[in-house]
Amino acid sequence: MTKTIKTLQLILFLIVSQIALGQTNTEEALSKGREAIELMENGKFDESIKLLKEAQKLDPDRFDYPYEIAYAYYSKEDYKNAAKILEKIRTHKDVSDKLFQLLGNCYDILGKQEKAFEIYDQGLEIFPKSGNIYLEKGNIYWGRKDYNKALNCYEKGIEVDPTFPSNYYRASLLYCSSNQEVWGLLYGEIFMNLERKSKRTIEISKLLFNTYKREIKFTNDTSISVSFCQQTTFDENSIFDSMHLKIPFCMIFEPTFLISMNAEKSIDINSLDRIRSKFIDIYFESERDKTHPNALFSYQKKVKDAGHIEAYNHWILMIGDEDGFDKWLSTNKDKWDSFVKWFVENRLQLSDTHRFYSGQY
Repeated sequence: MTKTIKTLQLILFLIVSQIALGQTNTEEALSKGREAIELMENGKFDESIKLLKEAQKLDPDRFDYPYEIAYAYYSKEDYKNAAKILEKIRTHKDVSDKLFQLLGNCYDILGKQEKAFEIYDQGLEIFPKSGNIYLEKGNIYWGRKDYNKALNCYEKGIEVDPTFPSNYYRASLLYCSSNQEVWGLLYGEIFMNLERKSKRTIEISKLLFNTYKREIKFTNDTSISVSFCQQTTFDENSIFDSMHLKIPFCMIFEPTFLISMNAEKSIDINSLDRIRSKFIDIYFESERDKTHPNALFSYQKKVKDAGHIEAYNHWILMIGDEDGFDKWLSTNKDKWDSFVKWFVENRLQLSDTHRFYSGQY
């Protein structure tokens, strides 16, 4: 065997050995990483950090391990160490928006809110469609009781990241305590569809029912009033846009809702079901969906066309009128079971081209 062949064989052996070693190290690191995450989920942060550091030594180029180490420090309320680690990997080639979310949160908790805003804004320059980061910016404003700025952040997050639930949740809470409850009703219902089983879902179900009940007034046997939004006046200089009348959404929603209440005498879960069902019929029959398209209303129509609107409405409002829901369920178990089966396989689908936020009108 010639010296050249021996040399080539040696080089090949070293390359194969390095590849095999790399694969072994990567696999071992992943195994340690998985175990560390499980420990973290069980509140064993120090043990988790130890394993994650071992994983990082085995696979030093991976972003996940230092990020998870920082998250473990954050979880054990060691925000300085968490921030220190995150700062080191802020320019990593695999950085995600979650780093800027977590790093900004660290500075916020440490009392450095302006630094937190700086970090969030840097994150948004790289990840302009991050609902997570807009949420955190809004939360700082919420903490300052600057609710208008908070809403601006939440609604921008809804606009750019329509499948992220938390911005809908926060916006719903704020709007339902304002004089523009209509947006709270719509955002809250979208939230419930995106996050179907949580404590927040229960909270929003009750909030929606109570908002309907509070803002619908039966002044006498023949008079009904609703107050879901502050009416907007027309600007005569901009009333026409490409030959189409600009009608504020409130001037569509409230009159349509009032017509849907025809013959109702009180508000409970069953009457709200009838009202909401009629509302969808009228909205689409009058072609309001053409001038004011609404992803939520389109989904409600899909639910209705499938024969499940009664069960769906009872699900949306069930926590606000639990006795009414239980009585309804006792005689409509088949409807409920059929709806649940359909509902699992037919989720509300949102995207950049099919979404709802107040600024679209």
